[in-house]
Amino acid sequence: MATVQEEIQEQDGQREQQEQQEQREQREKIELDLVLNVLPPGVAEVLRTRDDLNQLLEIVLDLGRLPEARFVWGDTELNQSPVTAADLGNVIERIGDFGDDNRAGIERTLHRISAIRNRRGQVIGITCRVGRAVFGTIKIIEDLAFSGKNILLLGRPGVGKTTMLREMARVLSQDARKRVIIVDTSNEIAGDGDVPHPAIGRSRRMQVPTPLQQHGVMIEAVENHMPETIIIDEMGTEEEAAAARTIAERGVQLIATAHGNTLDNLIMNPTLSDLVGGIQTVTLGDQEARYRGTQKTVLERKAPPTFDVVVEIQGWDRLAVHDNVAEVVDQWLRGYPIAPEIRSLGEDGEVKRSQEQTRVSEAQPGSWQPNSRRPGRHSGRNTTGQSTQGQSTAQSEAGTPVARIEPEASPKASEVRVFLFGVGRDKLEAASAESGTAVQIVNELRRADLVLTTKTHYRRGSQLVRIAESSGTPVCVLRKNTMPQLQEFLRT
Repeated sequence: MATVQEEIQEQDGQREQQEQQEQREQREKIELDLVLNVLPPGVAEVLRTRDDLNQLLEIVLDLGRLPEARFVWGDTELNQSPVTAADLGNVIERIGDFGDDNRAGIERTLHRISAIRNRRGQVIGITCRVGRAVFGTIKIIEDLAFSGKNILLLGRPGVGKTTMLREMARVLSQDARKRVIIVDTSNEIAGDGDVPHPAIGRSRRMQVPTPLQQHGVMIEAVENHMPETIIIDEMGTEEEAAAARTIAERGVQLIATAHGNTLDNLIMNPTLSDLVGGIQTVTLGDQEARYRGTQKTVLERKAPPTFDVVVEIQGWDRLAVHDNVAEVVDQWLRGYPIAPEIRSLGEDGEVKRSQEQTRVSEAQPGSWQPNSRRPGRHSGRNTTGQSTQGQSTAQSEAGTPVARIEPEASPKASEVRVFLFGVGRDKLEAASAESGTAVQIVNELRRADLVLTTKTHYRRGSQLVRIAESSGTPVCVLRKNTMPQLQEFLRT
């Protein structure tokens, strides 16, 4: 009996889902017809005869040029009649006035109509972007949306950032039953008009008079309406970045998009870098700069990031997730490769995850911490912190224990990375050439397999020597900075 009831419930659920899908498709056809009605008759007639309107992205009308339609698969010209000023005027009459951002819309639809003006302020071009409510687009990052973390979406124009924001608003307000406020500057998330589009679910929408006032409306939303989640599209100014930090510090989940294609772009953007903690120039002391092997001025993260997670949208069904933004930014500034989690949707609808090393910062490394270990370093290195040139007399005179270099600690069996401290570089290179032993001299302690110094420098108890010992890097001590001593070191 229970099995029959379960089957009935399952059938009812499938029937309900099918009805909802049919309603969505019917609504999408009605909304698409509304945008076709504002176009010039010749353009609208051509589009209505096509059977691939479900892949239509934009219609472009430029004065004196042929009308153009942009689909998912590419662009095509609609007819051989150039667009006239009268055609543009008819479109403007049907949609009303453009805002300060040269955008307009059709009431209770998700379509966006943007204008291009000449120097006199006259409209000479129109772009009609077709907006759709695509359900299920956040399945690939649904776990992040429900985690309560602050999420920043990046990606090139048209890749689906706003569509994903809209779906997040619906899922969080309906499924998670959260109080969601949308700061909708251009009415693109919830549609034009005073009544928001059903695609945002139970979310509330706050409109913005002009783009310059977006940061003020963001703060107003927190102070007046007690939201649990705030959703913002297209953050692009320092005021908005500061407002986002204020919102995050008040414990409100923040989900937003920003101008930028990758995390690298955002870090180096002076206007928006504060969203990921910002970067500042730090001046090091002489000894610290020498220990790091860098110049005296280095870049470091300035503050905790506003967003916990950065998502790079690479395609309709593929994105890269940086889950710990603070750690990722630190690694990027140190010159380490960053390895985001790559997520993609398979043909069966399942989310596939992989880890890839993608990029290395081109900035000068130098923000390495003393207790950091570079990737790939040999974990079985001698931990006494000291080493001598084999069985030389330096062991008895300096009183330091002997530790031989293990072959697997270096990338090549015949080449060892050496950091010099008080030892002449020219002398070591000459001794290396004479003995035929390959040695690589490095300028950063973190890259070295061993530290080569003299007895005098070792006895002084330099901070550099202490750091090398504490990090497990062997320290080889010579009696003097002479060729015989260096040759004996190379023979070991």
